[in-house]
Amino acid sequence: MQIGSGYHKKILPLYLIIIKKMIDTSAFQGKKAAYYTLGCKLNFAETSTFGKMLEQMGVSPAAKNEKADICLINTCSVTEVADTKCRQAIRRMVRENPGAFVVVTGCYAQLETETVSKIDGVDLVLGANEKADLVQHLSEAWSMPREGHLHQFQSVKTHDIRSFQPSCACGNRTRYFLKVQDGCSYFCTYCTIPFARGLSRNPTIASLVAQAEEAASEGGKEIVLTGVNIGDFGRTTGESFLDLVKALDKVEGIHRFRISSLEPDLLDDELIEYCAHSRAFMPHFHVPLQSGSDEVLKLMRRRYDTALFAHKINLIKEKMPNAFIGVDVMVGSRGETPEYFEDCYHFIESLPITQLHVFPYSERPGTAALRIPYVVSDEDKKHRSKRLLELSDRKTADFYAQFIGQEADVLFEKASRGKVMHGFTPNYIRVELAPREAKEEFDNQIMRVQLGNFNHDKTALRATLI
Repeated sequence: MQIGSGYHKKILPLYLIIIKKMIDTSAFQGKKAAYYTLGCKLNFAETSTFGKMLEQMGVSPAAKNEKADICLINTCSVTEVADTKCRQAIRRMVRENPGAFVVVTGCYAQLETETVSKIDGVDLVLGANEKADLVQHLSEAWSMPREGHLHQFQSVKTHDIRSFQPSCACGNRTRYFLKVQDGCSYFCTYCTIPFARGLSRNPTIASLVAQAEEAASEGGKEIVLTGVNIGDFGRTTGESFLDLVKALDKVEGIHRFRISSLEPDLLDDELIEYCAHSRAFMPHFHVPLQSGSDEVLKLMRRRYDTALFAHKINLIKEKMPNAFIGVDVMVGSRGETPEYFEDCYHFIESLPITQLHVFPYSERPGTAALRIPYVVSDEDKKHRSKRLLELSDRKTADFYAQFIGQEADVLFEKASRGKVMHGFTPNYIRVELAPREAKEEFDNQIMRVQLGNFNHDKTALRATLI
């Protein structure tokens, strides 16, 4: 995902301004940078902040098809497929920008530093701690001879609050992404995130409210709260995620807040109750399940069972009948016998959820899951994924169909001239406005519409303005 010209006048943390004063940035004036992000919304938010760091040094985003002087690739390592995509993206950026200074950061760079460092054209590899000091490391490496000056940073297992990189950055559409937490202290058997991003940590509520207020002053209307395990907010500061939600709900000018993902054991009943009556938190939840089998959940070392998960989902629907509920499911993990998968399938089928994010289990070196003896074949993983995706499609279509003919407020996103315009309702129904009705001034505006039938590929509901 390239950062385009829309990434301007966004929030710059104070400590970055201090670093800028200490570093001679004259060598970067007029340079162009290209960015590529893989993985989660948190990575996307961080890349946006990296772009702002470089803008403060005099570096502007490269236009489409324009050769960049600096390339930054923010990587993911959640699966083996993600690792492959990272290597491909790095090589593509090197090939398309000959002679550019190439910086690689993110989870794959942290976990596979040696592999990344050996890719032709890579100049600088930054680990989880060091990426917060991107400006300083880039400036130091830039001044050295290009031959053999690769920097590698591998402090991995424990991070303190100084490695937390504040960011509230705007996407290439209308949403801002507010990073409220980083790292994870859970150590599920299949996961490498604690090793890639460190233990859970967070800034203060006051600092996050200030960033949300800045986003509002720039015209932002919607903010998505991002992090690795955001329900664990407060581990650093002694505050709570509910305290954060209540404080952000008071930020004037922000019409919509969305919570990116909440672990079931950290999704408090009190939080659900608050969101049901809040001013700006939308009826939209994403709750990772991973497996609907209690036996598999134990093998994964998840901190809940299916009874607790079902309670949370049903409580959301009781308090917010129109809520959109997305759910993560991993298929084919070690120990998932055919019987356990059937338990998972029927459990999910029984729940009033809206959409599934289905992904196959991928072996990750160094994880405890490798000690579980039962291995699922690739063929079975594909078959199980297909069944769950078909179930997801049915549930999503049924959810959308409930709202055909109703009115809703839609926050519209910028569209190319002559193209359909898209936006989302409060409960995250994707809406499509025909080109004949769409206008440029609708971008980042909340408009009242009547919801019509499905579009041609059933990915949105058609709408007409009221």
